[in-house]
Amino acid sequence: QVQLIESGGGLVQAGGSLRLSCAASGRTFSTYAMGWFRQAPGKEREFVAGISWSGANTNYADSVKGRFTISTDNAKKTVYLQMNSLKPEDTAVYYCATGITPKGPWRYWGQGTRVTVSS
Repeated sequence: QVQLIESGGGLVQAGGSLRLSCAASGRTFSTYAMGWFRQAPGKEREFVAGISWSGANTNYADSVKGRFTISTDNAKKTVYLQMNSLKPEDTAVYYCATGITPKGPWRYWGQGTRVTVSS
């Protein structure tokens, strides 16, 4: 079992930045990658970014390329999502998940942290 706790969400104006964190605990040796997803009101959950724990491999959704950066701190078993140039359409609940590769499949999920971008 792996436990994931997200933090760092909040309210920000369009054009601003936020950094999300996801701390993993438990049987983290069984995971090889981490990912960030988001779910906006009335929409399905969508992939945002993925990364191997080594940081060598990353994967991004086209909608966030060039604005978001995923990174890891292996010693702390924490994955980050730096979000810059935020847009109102980035408003969502953001979830982290453990995976086999930066493209999935995904197994354990956190409970999410809410990001609201005002125009």
